[in-house]
Amino acid sequence: MQAIRLLHIADIHIGMENYGRVDPKTGLNQRVMDFLRRLSDAVDYALDHEIDVVIFAGDAYKTRDPNPTFQREFARRMKRLADAGIPVMMLVGNHDLPAVAQRATSIGIFSTLAVPNTFLGDREKLWQITCRRGQPLQVATVPYPLKSHLLADEESRGKSIAEVDAMLQQALAENIRALALEARERPDIPAVLTGHFTVQEASTGSERSIMIGRDVAVARSVLADSTWDYVALGHIHKHQSLNGDAHPPVIYSGSIERIDFGEEREPKGWVVATVQRGQADWQYVTHYRQPARPFVTIAVDVRGEEGDPTPAVLAAIAQRDLTDAVVRVTLRLRAEQETLLQEREVLAALQRAAYFVAGFNKDVERPERQRLGAVSVEQMAPRELLARFFEVKGVTPERAARLLHAAEGVMAELS
Repeated sequence: MQAIRLLHIADIHIGMENYGRVDPKTGLNQRVMDFLRRLSDAVDYALDHEIDVVIFAGDAYKTRDPNPTFQREFARRMKRLADAGIPVMMLVGNHDLPAVAQRATSIGIFSTLAVPNTFLGDREKLWQITCRRGQPLQVATVPYPLKSHLLADEESRGKSIAEVDAMLQQALAENIRALALEARERPDIPAVLTGHFTVQEASTGSERSIMIGRDVAVARSVLADSTWDYVALGHIHKHQSLNGDAHPPVIYSGSIERIDFGEEREPKGWVVATVQRGQADWQYVTHYRQPARPFVTIAVDVRGEEGDPTPAVLAAIAQRDLTDAVVRVTLRLRAEQETLLQEREVLAALQRAAYFVAGFNKDVERPERQRLGAVSVEQMAPRELLARFFEVKGVTPERAARLLHAAEGVMAELS
């Protein structure tokens, strides 16, 4: 049997608009265009590199109710794959789920219209798929886990949140094991598991800031089952491999584009795997023709500078490549330097070089507040403060003693 070339992508989040402006050519926010360009790049890669099957591991949109334009743009790109004979498994993520259980998912239209070569993973199921070159493939789908799908109301009634979470984890693990048992009935056909959830051992990040729903975490050991030849995960935005060099690879492809500065140092892209029964090799692809938008933080400490700190800040900016970048500056300076800083000049330099200036934050070092002489008041007890105050004001020792005695009585009543 021919090896299967599989492209694994997830967390597209069309509709993310932070750090963007409206593109006059398309009428869309430029950051929305960033995410669409990246999806187009992955589709181009699939078409040009003889990919046999695409696994989309969930979260097509930012919100559960994407506008028709976003839906159209996503569908255009998926249809390019389907028209080329490349089957696409689309898994339902938490951002694809409706707020009301009876409503359709945001990607359910592909199933409703029976679009050829597209499959909707909206439930736990083992699919039998024929890949582009005729190779058979088993794909087990585990969409974002919902309490209503995993537990009956009476099972969770009267239970604490922790108890319900434990029950959900157990139910989900049992369902994944049941899918593996079913896949083992056809041991000659490669088997892939795709899921949209958190794995307990995974490193999480900015996805928490846009989370919809409460997470159910799965133990890595549940996924590291030799039944599977590849495990394609979505939901966590940081690309990572959770099973080392062991079989099967358990991989989060990560999101295709950066959402915020929490993902500044994370690579973005997709995974390409070559899958056969009992083995899989994979590589991480950051881009084909369209790299992810860079996010750059410039941290400058000018406290050691004399006079106007502006030249030092401008020099730090000039040293960084800010082409097409979302940039922010964090500046540490002394209080007396703040009035000397030429902020307009700094902002102008950033705007000339960068795509978008996200922030210019100043951390001003101010001298410790000193009153009542040279004593550090922050380290003094209330009685010591009052005694020092009387001393600085020239109150006679006798009168100060009487006032302190009276003050002690008041403080005792209040304590």
